[in-house]
Amino acid sequence: MSGYSFSEIIRGFIHLVFPHNCACCGSDILAPANGICANCLHELPETGFLNYPGNAVEKIFWGRLDINHAAAAAYFTKQSVVQQVLHHVKYKAGKETGSQLGRWMGYRLKECNWFNEIDCLLPMPLHKKRIQERGYNQCDLLCEGISSVTGIRQIPGLLIRREATNSQTKQHRTERWMNMQGVFEVDSRNLLQNRHVLLVDDVVTTGATLEAMGRELLAIQGLKLSIYCFAYTLPL
Repeated sequence: MSGYSFSEIIRGFIHLVFPHNCACCGSDILAPANGICANCLHELPETGFLNYPGNAVEKIFWGRLDINHAAAAAYFTKQSVVQQVLHHVKYKAGKETGSQLGRWMGYRLKECNWFNEIDCLLPMPLHKKRIQERGYNQCDLLCEGISSVTGIRQIPGLLIRREATNSQTKQHRTERWMNMQGVFEVDSRNLLQNRHVLLVDDVVTTGATLEAMGRELLAIQGLKLSIYCFAYTLPL
């Protein structure tokens, strides 16, 4: 048997038929529960925003939304590792990558000086048609990963996206803001009264989507709002 055990041969055969490779570099040296390898995870360009009041993400919402804190964990640029992993999560059935990124976000959140203020995690909702197409909401996966590391409770299903909107990637800020009016609602609002909620999204660019959802949340009595995204899009 050439020195290999039967179980090792079976694992090798399974890997040959069903390869499990890093979504970025293609390496096969990664745990079954992960979507990207340790080297690519280490290459994610961290922002350090979590411990810096007045960071670039917070500034997006100044004068627009009454938030306590806002941050993103990584910088987003085109043709980058961050773009690769997000594309994998959203369009290549990369559920394990989404959960892994959430855990990565969770470890950074635990180290920030306002971590203990948060009562619950709320994922930015997708429209039901988009969930049917994709099979999941990537923000649910991010929240699951964050929750598994921090112990902060995730409350899924409270935020509802009533309308499916067109892609906003080529729209400027005003068009994005107009596109998001009346899109969101909050179910079981009493569950969020007097709580400090952390709204979780994958990418923040102009903040129009987060602002629209945030306005719905801030209409709830006693609610405090903070925002945490995986990536912040650097302005051109």
